[in-house]
Amino acid sequence: MTKEVETIEGAGDAAIADWLGDRLTAALAASAAPVAITVPGGSTPFPILARLVERPLDWSRLTVWPNDDRLVPEDHPASNTGKLRALLEPVDAEVVALSEMEQVPRFALAWLGMGADGHVASLFPNTDPRGDDPQRIRRLTPDPLPPEAPFERITLTLPALLASDELVFVIRGGVKRAVFEAAKRAESDLPVARLLGAATQPVTCFT
Repeated sequence: MTKEVETIEGAGDAAIADWLGDRLTAALAASAAPVAITVPGGSTPFPILARLVERPLDWSRLTVWPNDDRLVPEDHPASNTGKLRALLEPVDAEVVALSEMEQVPRFALAWLGMGADGHVASLFPNTDPRGDDPQRIRRLTPDPLPPEAPFERITLTLPALLASDELVFVIRGGVKRAVFEAAKRAESDLPVARLLGAATQPVTCFT
């Protein structure tokens, strides 16, 4: 069965930032409470985030969780949390460092990337992520370790990502697109396919 996904083709960083900004504006307007979102690491999201912070949102009411992080100090170049803090704390957003002691909220939006091996967050195929995982945060070791980031990880689990009002992916490149399309059709058992198979909320994919 094919998962229904709204696909937006050929979207640039500015267009994705505008879409995210509109979603966050609506979420902030819908409640006086703080709004939590989760965002990916890696190279793709930071140029988009750099455009997003130019928008006049009430950033002080926004709590930003990384999908995952490498177990390195925050001042290490591989730290997602450190890079998020550098970009978002100057506009008064709160950035949460993942810890197994944290109580994970429901997210207004879960923004995800995906690897060519079908991993989401740090839920790599070897980690056997499950939709009924009793934990919301786990420490994991990818196998094999990605050569560009050979570190142990801490990550949100599938139930934590699924506890969101909507999911959005940014998938760049033909190889990743093919993996994502197969996952939509439930033609694999990769982590992204497990996530999509369990998702009941709206899903948008920018390519």
